[in-house]
Amino acid sequence: MKLKIGIFDSGIGGFTILNSLLKTRKDVEVFYLADTKRIPFGSKNFKEIRLIAKEICNFFIDKNLDALLVACNTTNACALDILKNHLNVPCFDLINSVSEIVDKQIIGVLATQTTVRSSYYKNAITSKKNNTIIFQQECPEFVSEIEKEKLDLDKLNYLSDLYLRPLINKNIEELILGCSHYPLIFDFLRKKINSNIKIIDPSVALIKKFNESFAIPKTDRYECISFENVKFFVSSERDEFSKKVKFWLGINKEIRMVNLRSNV
Repeated sequence: MKLKIGIFDSGIGGFTILNSLLKTRKDVEVFYLADTKRIPFGSKNFKEIRLIAKEICNFFIDKNLDALLVACNTTNACALDILKNHLNVPCFDLINSVSEIVDKQIIGVLATQTTVRSSYYKNAITSKKNNTIIFQQECPEFVSEIEKEKLDLDKLNYLSDLYLRPLINKNIEELILGCSHYPLIFDFLRKKINSNIKIIDPSVALIKKFNESFAIPKTDRYECISFENVKFFVSSERDEFSKKVKFWLGINKEIRMVNLRSNV
């Protein structure tokens, strides 16, 4: 009996959570929803994100989920209560999960505008760890660049320097990639900062919490990632998303179109 798991994001950012999940277990059936029609979420306001969250719940409501993995930090920051209340299944989120594993005092957070302005990361971390200093950096252009069919390395190089410099100047000891898209360029960012600064991918913390709640069957033997039991849904740009699935995950999969019924 496979666990039915929902994962959603505005685009390909949730691939980081999907990969972290499938690297640890195979007893899951995954419904991956990308609201590509309204990407990026990170520049939308609080009210818009909460409306989107309700419509995402409507999509998942008949999927009989065992759990929802919140792969979008912005929705996590603005509408986690909506996801929990409307679906009534365990919801595992990035921000609260990663707030439990930081162990340094001076923390840098790269995130979208709306995530930063919500102060959710700052509040979550400081509530669990006293005397922590949090520096947040808005990265308004990262998502649109990472979502491009072909990465513009010169542009990414420029943006990385631009966004990292203020945090490096604060002598941060740990760096949280506070948008699920950012770990897709983990290696790129790793080369930009001193090796003694730990870079944290929140998807790893999220999946750790999930696996603590849903025990991995002892009979399972992990061999390699399989996307056989993953279904992909998008709200627009099906062909373009199919190419991204091929590029980032190395697979050809059917991409299903859905209407999330919104004018946002």
